[in-house]
Amino acid sequence: MSKETIILLYGGRSAEREVSVLSAESVMRAINYEKFFVKTYFIAQNGDFIKTQEFDATPSVDEKLMTNNTIIPSQGIRPSDIYEENAVVFPVLHGPMGEDGSIQGFLEILRLPYVGTNVLSSSVAMDKITTKHVLASEGIPQVAFETVIEGEDVEAKICAVEANLTYPVFVKPANMGSSVGISKAENQAELRAAIELAFRYDSRLLVEQGVNAREIEVGLLGNADVKTTLPGEVVKDVAFYDYDAKYIDNKITMAIPAAISSEIAEQMRTYAAAAFRAIGGCGLSRCDFFLTEDGEIFLNELNTMPGFTQWSMYPLLWDNMGLTYPDLIETLVSLAKETFVKREQHLI
Repeated sequence: MSKETIILLYGGRSAEREVSVLSAESVMRAINYEKFFVKTYFIAQNGDFIKTQEFDATPSVDEKLMTNNTIIPSQGIRPSDIYEENAVVFPVLHGPMGEDGSIQGFLEILRLPYVGTNVLSSSVAMDKITTKHVLASEGIPQVAFETVIEGEDVEAKICAVEANLTYPVFVKPANMGSSVGISKAENQAELRAAIELAFRYDSRLLVEQGVNAREIEVGLLGNADVKTTLPGEVVKDVAFYDYDAKYIDNKITMAIPAAISSEIAEQMRTYAAAAFRAIGGCGLSRCDFFLTEDGEIFLNELNTMPGFTQWSMYPLLWDNMGLTYPDLIETLVSLAKETFVKREQHLI
């Protein structure tokens, strides 16, 4: 039986490009090479597409993918050159220009099946402000928030934050993930600094009420038939779960399943599935919740391309459900092909 080709697309132009490399290296080692042949393509920080390694067997533990520091310019290609008939793309890309619908639209134009959510749901989930409005329409509980949009009166917005929220608050770029550009503010001076930092990454900012809560996450998998995992908990060794704690210092552990009641777990799974359907999700997502000491549940965000590193929550959640990392990848490929066929059929 001939092998199917998986095109592993990684890197990207966003500030989350280093996370993408870590995820892609984990995926390339987890793939079942009895069934799949893998081609890798790197998107450089400047947007260039570079042809990188091909694998027909599990790479050695010391095999590394290309990064912005190891680019071989002579291997540059046109973006459309990644096309291959019957191949499926796994876009292991995080953040803007990878998880926001842009690469999804590009792949649809090329008529390539791809793992993950479609253009609309990727775009909606990437923008934290838009996600808030969509989830509110479904009655899904969220923490209180204010927005700050470039061009608005920042002083007036600071007044609104202080009138409607209480310190501490968290300031987030609307279109970033992996905790990039996010700051905790305990007072007005820190709020101003946090706004200034977040504007480096986006022109739309979200200011959320800080809550004393546990961070609980639920994995989602499927198209029309959406499956959810038992919740897992992020156990932190630091007060603020920032980028370095997640990916550099690894100052976190996972409690899977989370030590919560069956009633709370079921409510989170119900909210997660409802949120996934509300944004028109398909393929996969990870839904992140806050759980307060008095049992209040708040949905924090939907991540449509969660990290796939060896210590990432999403694959570990499914492993706890009995779906191994290689089988998870194979399932995602099957879902991608199913979505592609339906999308083509709809073009009557």
